[in-house]
Amino acid sequence: MNVEAFPGDAHCEIELFGCLNQWGTWQDATKGQKRGMLEEMVATRSSSPTQTVYTCLSALELEGAISFDKYVQSAAEDFGNVYHHVPAAVVFPASVQDVAKVIRAAAQTSNVVVAARGNGHSINGQAQALKGVVIDMSTLKGIDVHVEGKGKRCYADVSGGELWLDLLQATLRMGLAPRSWTDYLYLSIGGTLQNAGVGGQTFRYGPQISNVEQLEVVTGKGDVVTCSPTSNSDLFHASLGGLGQFGIITKARITLDPAPQKVIPSS
Repeated sequence: MNVEAFPGDAHCEIELFGCLNQWGTWQDATKGQKRGMLEEMVATRSSSPTQTVYTCLSALELEGAISFDKYVQSAAEDFGNVYHHVPAAVVFPASVQDVAKVIRAAAQTSNVVVAARGNGHSINGQAQALKGVVIDMSTLKGIDVHVEGKGKRCYADVSGGELWLDLLQATLRMGLAPRSWTDYLYLSIGGTLQNAGVGGQTFRYGPQISNVEQLEVVTGKGDVVTCSPTSNSDLFHASLGGLGQFGIITKARITLDPAPQKVIPSS
């Protein structure tokens, strides 16, 4: 809009400015004040949420990828099929630093909503971000199985985007298995740990969040923090079952036990 050529007709003024409910202010304003108000309105309208997200993310140097069009519709779908909030961008991180950069950029920009998406099994739109940023964690991969003290201590360091199925397959090759996992294995590690993770072994070993030794979490400020029951314990306990409100779980250390040779029905 060319504010210099703005017409003096009152009907045009009402049409353009009436939506802001400031007609009284506009009517009493001087010509200079009107110009300032119009410039502010134009600036506000031009900085749409989608444009804000593009500006926020487009300059980032990531190892992974960012989509502003092709994948945004699929990121608005989840298992619950209740909400369909289309984001402005979808990020596919290749490392924890990618996640941290996105969170840091969003934290420094006003009104940018970020949601982490695992395998899309949220039921109430929790992994969606209307006109915001969805971080698709499925591209954050990595499973390292550790056996220490001649098998006395076994654990796996697992990226948050891995599925429980992937972890179980990787550990069974070594005769090991997580103590507790969900009955449906096509769920992400990070996603279930931010809820609780209840399955067939819960009655004996507790939920999945009771069998985690350490976490790597990207906080709301974009800091990468390693936490455990003895180090940064507040963040550790808040993140487990915290519904993603305290950060994004990018890696977890899962306790392993020798895998049973056969299934024993509970009595």
